[in-house]
Amino acid sequence: MVDAACADLERERAATGAAVAGHVDLGERAGRERVAIPVLTVHRIDAYARHCGHADLPRECADGRMGR
Repeated sequence: MVDAACADLERERAATGAAVAGHVDLGERAGRERVAIPVLTVHRIDAYARHCGHADLPRECADGRMGR
């Protein structure tokens, strides 16, 4: 299950990385909502960090250590 989740993450990372790399003009807007490329990049980092934070919850239950 963990291996599958890691594979999913890597596949999504590669797909979004390729999509963003296709836009050399950082002022360009993309997608249905016409969002600026830098905003998409920040959102990508934010979403990844948030999900990493969610992984702290089961770990804290398992070992009692609080995340920092």
